[in-house]
Parts: sequence; C-alpha cells; structure tokens
Amino acid sequence: MGRLFGTDGARGIANTELTNETAMNIGRAAALVLAKHSTGKPKVLIGMDTRISSEMLEAALTAGLCSVGCDVVLAGVIPTPATAYLIGKLGCNAGIMISASHNPCEYNGIKLFDSQGYKLPDEIENEIEAIVLDGAEEYPTPVRGDLGRITRLDDAKNIYIEHVKSTTDVDFKGLKVALDCANGSSSVTAEKLFTELGAECTLMSYEPDGVNINENCGSTHIENLALYVKEHDCDLGLAFDGDADRCLAVDENGNVIDGDMVIAVVAKYFKDTGRLKKDTAVMTVMSNLGFFKFAEKNGINVLKTKVGDRYVLEEMKKGGHCIGGEQSGHIIFLDYASTGDGQLSGVQLMTILKKTGKKLSELAAVMQKFPQVMENVKTTNEVKATFADNAKVKEVIAQVESELHGDGRVLVRASGTEPLIRVMIEGMNEEMISEQAKRIADTIRAL
Repeated sequence: MGRLFGTDGARGIANTELTNETAMNIGRAAALVLAKHSTGKPKVLIGMDTRISSEMLEAALTAGLCSVGCDVVLAGVIPTPATAYLIGKLGCNAGIMISASHNPCEYNGIKLFDSQGYKLPDEIENEIEAIVLDGAEEYPTPVRGDLGRITRLDDAKNIYIEHVKSTTDVDFKGLKVALDCANGSSSVTAEKLFTELGAECTLMSYEPDGVNINENCGSTHIENLALYVKEHDCDLGLAFDGDADRCLAVDENGNVIDGDMVIAVVAKYFKDTGRLKKDTAVMTVMSNLGFFKFAEKNGINVLKTKVGDRYVLEEMKKGGHCIGGEQSGHIIFLDYASTGDGQLSGVQLMTILKKTGKKLSELAAVMQKFPQVMENVKTTNEVKATFADNAKVKEVIAQVESELHGDGRVLVRASGTEPLIRVMIEGMNEEMISEQAKRIADTIRAL
C-alpha cells in the first residue's frame, strides 16, 4: 500500500484529509503520466457518487487534468462499474471514480482506472504518488489550444444500463424484488434497469441529498431491507453500497445472503451448466470456511488472494477465471465487467432464480456458513504498520489458535482504506470465538 493510494484509491475525509489541492495534483500527475503512454491528447472520463463533496473534487480533478493538456469527459453520478465500462466504450485513455464506496458521507475517494477499465497497477500509482508527494517531475504549463477541453456525457447511465441488460437472456417477469440503493449511485440506475428487465421493483433509500449516502441503509446496514422483504412477500432483496460496486442479497425469509454465498450459488450454477471456467472461483483469505467446504464437496477449485477486489481481479485475469469476489459483496463477473458490479451481480442472481425456478433460500443452502465474528480496532497509522510484529499480539493470537484445535481460524489484518485493524475469528462455538476476538482486540487497543 502506497503513501497516497490504498487498496482502493486515495481516500480520506473530504476537504481536510482529501483536499482540493490534493485532488488537483492527482489530476495533474495522472495527466502527466498518461501523456507518456498516449499518442495525441489524452482523454479521461470522470464519474462520481452522490456525496456532497463529489462535485467539489470533480472540479479540482478536472482543473488539474485540463491544466496539463488532458481532455475530460464528465459522466456525472454513475456507479463505479459504469465508469469502468464507459472508459473502454468511449475510447478513453483512463478513468476516475470519485467515491468512498461504503464509507460515511464525510469521506471521499479517488479511484483511477486504465484504458480497459481495470484499476491502475501499483507501479503506475507509485509513479503518480512520486510526482504528487515528492515533486519527481515538473508539471508542464500548456497554453492556447494545448489546454484540455471538458465535455459532458449526459447519456452515461443509459449506456451502462443497456450493457447490464445485455448480460441476461431472460426477463424477470413474476419476480418481486426490493432494492436498497444506499442513497448512492444506484439511485440513478437501479429502478430503470430492473424494471426494464421485467421485475416488480420496490426501491428503498433512493433519494440522495448529499449527506445520507450509506446512512443506516445499503449493504452495510441491511436490517431494514431484510425486514421489508419478509413482511411484503418479496422473492428477494438486493442491497448496494454507495458506489454500487457491491451487492448483498436477502432471501424470501429475510435471511442475509452475503458475497460468499452469492458466489457459491453462481459458481455451482455455472459448473452445473458448463460455464465455470477451469472449475475455479477466486476468493480472499476472508472468505468463510463454509465456502471452502462447499467448493470441496462440489468439485470446485478455490484460489485465495489477499483482501481487496483488486487482488481478486489480478488472479482472475492471470488464470482466465470468470467468477470471484469477497464476502463484503464485491463480486466480479469477468466475462462482463472489469470490476465488481453490484447491479450486474443482482441481475445474474435473478437470472439463476428465473432459470432454475428455485427460491433463493433453496439455492443458498448449498453453503453452510461457519460462525464468524469481527472486531474492528480503531488505531493510528503507526500501530497499523507495527502491530503484526508486536510480541504480545503474536502471543495472544497463538493462544487463540491453539484453543481452536484446528476447527477454526484467526485472521488479523490492517484495513487498506480505514484507520482500523480487523480481528476476524471463525469457529464452531460463537460465544467462544466472540470472547477470543475481544481478547485479541483488547491487546491491540493497549498498544
């Protein structure tokens, strides 16, 4: 993880940690790096989520890009996967999504994508960091016609909707779905997408006001959706996050179907229908033990990566795999998208419901989750960088691993996007693993 870019771009509290000056300089540096790898004037597409700070950062990024001679296409409020898709569709050299994903409204972020809609590789991000933070290169100052131009893409959301619709060959007539848009990017696309596919839709949290994004709604607060689905006899619910690159589901009984379980449903269906490339799914070390047992039982290979959808994507591209993702709901269908796409995931899940005629609870029963508890420890960057080598932390982790007797696991890792250390334990006894997670977390808090 770099000094400016984490596992999911540059992120911080808008206007204090992620300032206009920083955004402008990221734009200038990105334009400078792009110019080295482009013939003619580079063109960059910018999308954003519904945060009040997104327009401010869009203006700063745009000014930085244009001042170094880069043309800019403004797509407005769209999902992150729409930004990634439109880059290639429009022949842009790169793209930028302004979003802090599932974080509260005071945060914002800047994600950079290459010309194919993939997140920039670490070496390119490091090059941009060196220019922004170290002044490794001077910015050119073009004048007259060499300055960048700004255009607006008013039809961005509709182009994306048509793309997602093209990934299914069935209509959803007869399916009743509740959609929680997290007051984020999917607020501008979800109703049109799922209605045009034939579903009966009810929308929740779809009226963004700039500050209510992810506020007690969406994939990080799924309780209200679960209750609504059960009380209103829906076939399922889908919950997206602020930039709609995640999707969690709710079955007809109000039970939450997390990313691991959605991938299990998809992977089994793909294998049964001969579509699971190399009979493999790509997951992270945070995936539930139940997924690995499901995969073993069904003859599905599992490749494990570090936490972060960028690492899942790298492994998928390297091995030519078609499905992968995270428990959090980042699910990548590489045949259709270059990044996690919550609405695409929902469309694929509903396609399986329609084609099999089964209820979601029945499909999801292929995987039995192990109890899993998580403790998030707020901390400093210094502790994040050093806790893993601390003798007391090592000792308590070793004690807990011994107590599990091989019937569980411990994972302690620093968040790539927030000032947190995450303590995760899985095991057969939820009361015991809750106590164990607290013990490890308290040891870290005392550092």
